[in-house]
Amino acid sequence: MPPLPSPPWLAAPLLVVPITVQATQYLTVEQAQRILFPAAERYAPLDVILNAEQRAAIHAASGKRVVSVRPRLWRAEAGATVLGHVFVDQVIGKHELITYALGVSAGGQVTGVEILDYRESHGDQVRLPRWRAQFLGKTTDDSIALGRDIQNISGATLSCRHLTDGVRRLLATREVILATTP
Repeated sequence: MPPLPSPPWLAAPLLVVPITVQATQYLTVEQAQRILFPAAERYAPLDVILNAEQRAAIHAASGKRVVSVRPRLWRAEAGATVLGHVFVDQVIGKHELITYALGVSAGGQVTGVEILDYRESHGDQVRLPRWRAQFLGKTTDDSIALGRDIQNISGATLSCRHLTDGVRRLLATREVILATTP
């Protein structure tokens, strides 16, 4: 006897099964600021709006298009001394956004990269301290390219690429802001 056909409603639930994405917040902005500049007494927010000329300069310096005209930026201060700046930015992983913080010293060197939120189901190896340490000391004068200066992580290629591009763009952003803002 031939098998009976399955009713079509049995297959319907398979069509609406959601894909699970693990959204995890690892750090708040305040926690990242304290990690990147532990000696700071305060983190003064800077209200910056990038004009067309600044965005073009950032694109020329970094090779990356500026997405937000209002960078999230704080100046880390101890007394009257500026220790550096903290940026909070987002880049796309494979499908979802990665929120990260970048610390840049007053001299323009990367003091650290911290992952705040990671929403992808794969590739979270970019959180590993060893991978993030590759950025330490980098400046706008350094080549910062995935596969050449920054090692890739198999299975996290897009996260690695976009974070690397984001660091390069933010270093250029800092230079342009400091050069053009009174």
